[in-house]
Amino acid sequence: MQKVTNLIHRDIFPQLLAHLSEQEVTVITGMRRTGKTTSVHYLLEQIPHNNKIYIDLERLEDRAIFKQPNFSDIESGLRFKGIDFTKDSAIALDEVQLVPEIVSFIKYYHDHYPVKFIISGSSSYYLKNRFTESLAGRKHIFELYPLSFREFLRFHDIPDTTINQFRLIPYNRVVFTTYKHLYESYIQFGGFPQVVLSSSENQKKRFLSDILNSYIELDVKLLSDFSVIDDLYKLISLLASRIGQRLDISKLSSIMGLGRAKLKSYIDLLERTYFLHLVRPFTGSIDRAIAKQPKVYLADTGLINQLAKIHGGSLFENAAALQLMPLGALQYFQLKSGQEIDFIMNESSAYEVKETPTSKDLKTLQKRSALLNIEDIHLIGRTPPANNFENFIWGGSIF
Repeated sequence: MQKVTNLIHRDIFPQLLAHLSEQEVTVITGMRRTGKTTSVHYLLEQIPHNNKIYIDLERLEDRAIFKQPNFSDIESGLRFKGIDFTKDSAIALDEVQLVPEIVSFIKYYHDHYPVKFIISGSSSYYLKNRFTESLAGRKHIFELYPLSFREFLRFHDIPDTTINQFRLIPYNRVVFTTYKHLYESYIQFGGFPQVVLSSSENQKKRFLSDILNSYIELDVKLLSDFSVIDDLYKLISLLASRIGQRLDISKLSSIMGLGRAKLKSYIDLLERTYFLHLVRPFTGSIDRAIAKQPKVYLADTGLINQLAKIHGGSLFENAAALQLMPLGALQYFQLKSGQEIDFIMNESSAYEVKETPTSKDLKTLQKRSALLNIEDIHLIGRTPPANNFENFIWGGSIF
């Protein structure tokens, strides 16, 4: 079994560790290169006994074990690899989506043997549907995303005791000047661990290109017909140039020459495989007609920069959306007149994202939030204005 060295703590680790003692199957899913395999190895290391095994289902010889005609043959293969099914055991299965028939084996051995299964896979569309149906009541799904900015700082050797001091605090000039260069790197190249740890910009760009191609060529191809690959690449390129905008299915359908139903199925696929996030509208108690279409955000700002040349507010808004999502349920508010609040969190807090926030922006947010009877309001800014206005939260403090 591979030993994890120089492991950097992820925020999800305490939840994973807490579930390790549960009989349920531990399922880790998310986009490729978000750290699922590292997490699996880490969990295996925490198991005190040695009756455990890691199986990489990307390897043909490991897949062959589970391609055999009956469970007894599969069991023999695992016994040959060192698993004793008469004792407590742990089996980690990586890239489980590559062997769809494995689910029935997991279900049977979970029910009849003292075995703890830890499984990972990149295709949430497959995992959530197939596993929900076949492993009902037997599993818990954990979703792993690219690094938060707190994790990003941790990957740059900033201790948690320092990081936690500036979480969600009002703008602080010392904090801003100290960590601005790291936050700008986070916005430009995103939060995939392999990219973050890369030493040069060219290497970061190569890894991002590889992640994007792997997602399309492996995950999407697994879940859809080969003929849709070109359409999906065109679609994600169009979406990357429209981040922070409302999803106009009719317009995209016309541009791509695809039917609305087909386009909606592609959007659904992108959302279910973690590539796309949709933020839906908040209605509040206002009777006037408001926007009904969701707004589009992509899973990583580095990927956006691989797909489209986006500068300024839209890219920063996407970064802020990704940083806010773990903190609560996000919606947005917009009237027909165009008046908008970027984000409503948990139906009780309003957030407006501005590259360079001003006192005028704050007054506008106060006025619009009053329409919804929301008093908890926050400006999020990327850089301070020249007039020393400081009544905002710097984007680097959102985690």
